[in-house]
Amino acid sequence: MAYDRRIALAKDGPSLSRLVLGIWRLLDGDDKPDADSVARLIAAALDLGMTSFDHADIYGNYEVEAAFGAGFRRWAGRRESVELITKCDIMLKSANRPANRVKHYDTSAAHIAASVDRSLLNLNIDYIDILLLHRPDPLMDAGETAEALARLVKSGKIRAVGVSNFTPSQIDLLASRLPFPIVTNQIEMSVLHTDPLADGSLDHSQRLGYAPMIWSPLGGGGLFTGSGSREQAVRTALSTVGDEIGEKDISAIALAWLLRHPARLVPVLGSLKPDRMAGMVRALDIVLDRQQWFAILEASEGREVA
Repeated sequence: MAYDRRIALAKDGPSLSRLVLGIWRLLDGDDKPDADSVARLIAAALDLGMTSFDHADIYGNYEVEAAFGAGFRRWAGRRESVELITKCDIMLKSANRPANRVKHYDTSAAHIAASVDRSLLNLNIDYIDILLLHRPDPLMDAGETAEALARLVKSGKIRAVGVSNFTPSQIDLLASRLPFPIVTNQIEMSVLHTDPLADGSLDHSQRLGYAPMIWSPLGGGGLFTGSGSREQAVRTALSTVGDEIGEKDISAIALAWLLRHPARLVPVLGSLKPDRMAGMVRALDIVLDRQQWFAILEASEGREVA
């Protein structure tokens, strides 16, 4: 038994690869990739079955989208064979945004429209598969924001709308103003961050039928580098399960733990190294049994379930 390589985020909604490649680290490090390197990265991801790429306007100090777009231009494939997701509304203090005096959020119609136009230009595309609102904005006028999103869908500039880091009630508010469903909520979850199991996020997604995307599915690297008792206990539990099923890569086990949840979680991977990507894709062939899943949860939370 294995997981399907593609998943529909919602009824009549867009389909993504079950594992999505996150591009936020594209410009990390001293050696910045050129267009040819990015084109090879895109091809390597597709060879592994990952056709979906996760962006945000702010990544790399507002520079990642354009760097990826240069490689996307160089890549020889068809636009229709990939899905590009991006986000807007976080406003960073940055030399690339000199008007921003303080970090804030902006879900105004003018900002959303301008951000989408800029992302289309940077990514070298004529439509965005899914636009996510990156963070809840305490000054969001739900009616204004929804009207802006509906106009963008009608214009063809975006195909679907989602959110990121929203609570269930915040999703319900925006959804109440939209003429179409919200297709995903991208939230943080991992074997080291299990809050969504109890905060209502996954209950909400199952009730409404949308699949959550998951950022930091390996705990931001803490799963491998963390020296605390929790990290050590989780590594031991993952290794024990790995010994039981014949899988040495604990990252694949940690991702399989997420995939096992009935909310149909869609992890966004952070590594851009093809060998690491290939190891993590093996998670799609690992279906943990119920006791293996709970053994990992017990290690993470430091106690038996009540």
